[in-house]
Amino acid sequence: MDGDHSTRSDGIATALSVLGQRFGPQMLTGRDARMHRAHSATWLAPEPADAVLLPQNTNEVAEIVKICGTYNTPIIPFGTGTSLEGHVNAPLGGVSLDMSQMASVLQVNAEDLDCTVQPGITRKALNEDLRATGLFFPIDPGADASIGGMAATRASGTNAVRYGTMKDVVMDLQVVLANGEIIRTGTRAKKSSAGYDLTRLFVGSEGTLGVITELTLKLFGMPEAMSAATCQFKSVEAACEAVIATIQYGLPVARIELLDAAMVGAVNAYSNLSLPENPLLLLEFHGSEAGVAEQAQAFGSIAEDTGGQDFQWTTKPEDRTKLWQARHDAYWAARALKPGTEGISTDVCVPISKLAEAVQAAANKAAELNLAPAPILGHVGDGNFHVLLLVDPNDKDEQARAKTFLDWLYDAAISAGGTCTGEHGIGQGKQHYLRKELGPALEPMRAIKTALDPDNIMNPGKIFTLG
Repeated sequence: MDGDHSTRSDGIATALSVLGQRFGPQMLTGRDARMHRAHSATWLAPEPADAVLLPQNTNEVAEIVKICGTYNTPIIPFGTGTSLEGHVNAPLGGVSLDMSQMASVLQVNAEDLDCTVQPGITRKALNEDLRATGLFFPIDPGADASIGGMAATRASGTNAVRYGTMKDVVMDLQVVLANGEIIRTGTRAKKSSAGYDLTRLFVGSEGTLGVITELTLKLFGMPEAMSAATCQFKSVEAACEAVIATIQYGLPVARIELLDAAMVGAVNAYSNLSLPENPLLLLEFHGSEAGVAEQAQAFGSIAEDTGGQDFQWTTKPEDRTKLWQARHDAYWAARALKPGTEGISTDVCVPISKLAEAVQAAANKAAELNLAPAPILGHVGDGNFHVLLLVDPNDKDEQARAKTFLDWLYDAAISAGGTCTGEHGIGQGKQHYLRKELGPALEPMRAIKTALDPDNIMNPGKIFTLG
């Protein structure tokens, strides 16, 4: 049962005493250290754990889990704190398990296009380590998140339209279960029919079923050439129609991102760009030099047919880097539009055929509720888009209108055959909407949780509650 903090407090105190004696300086109890591990890029209030543990290896993780299990003490895995739905909060107290000391590349199998890493390594550090091999890890959620955290939340990002999401690139996991047992969920083979797919069960489980301590990942060869392109449109609908046509045509675009006029304006101001402040598609093509040129030209024809204007593309690395860094800074650029506000970032995903209608309806609803500016951007190649609400934390009326918008948006996405979360996960913030989306399917999820974590010590209070 989830219960409350008070029902576990005696056990937590005893667990901390035992852990302190065993791990000494690897345990931090200061308020700043605990608050840091409860802070994330989210509008949800931080709820710090009672202590922070910094394990050095899998055996230490297993030992910590066994001690916590003995004293009914919650365990909250922590990567880099970039999650958006309160995943690192400790509503029932317990131990924040900071995986930053487990950040090594353990093995690279260049001929097989895979590698094995520890969970604390970030995606940028991994790609820097891989640079000399000519391989790269493509999943790019924007933030320099930890690989373990990305797996736990089933992250995706700007490259998903071509390379997939974390569920597509994780081949095998080493996981410490709630009883302290260490298991592997798969192999390095490219395919398998061996029993239940435990790897994909743990990918996206948000730390509620076990602690990931190793990951084996698919890698990809660095493209011979890359080109970036921009194209502006008169309306969001026209831009989305170009996206739909591009996907239906089968053009192997690597990235295709939408920025509405408000977001373009924010990015211009924040990143010192001079993009036309109209709805904009930002694209990237990967392949041979001839291939990327052909892809860019093909998209140019599609864009022209759907009303696109001022289509430009470049293969210069410095130009591509500047554009994509600006895109990755879009969250902070949008926040700068209304200083002092909190950002509430949504992440609905709808079938591609419903994209144009959904994006325009979201913009109209935000305006109707007087929530403008509410910039929109998204990884629209797979139907995923974000509306960023900028809400004054001291304005109760604005907060109420934001809640009305969220309820409407998630209901609209689910009604369109989509999901309330394309990539951020459920955490604490979206449990209500998950019930609407999955209904009775939550019961098998609860059964799995209860079977693997009968005392509910693994990141309790996330995805759903028990009892």
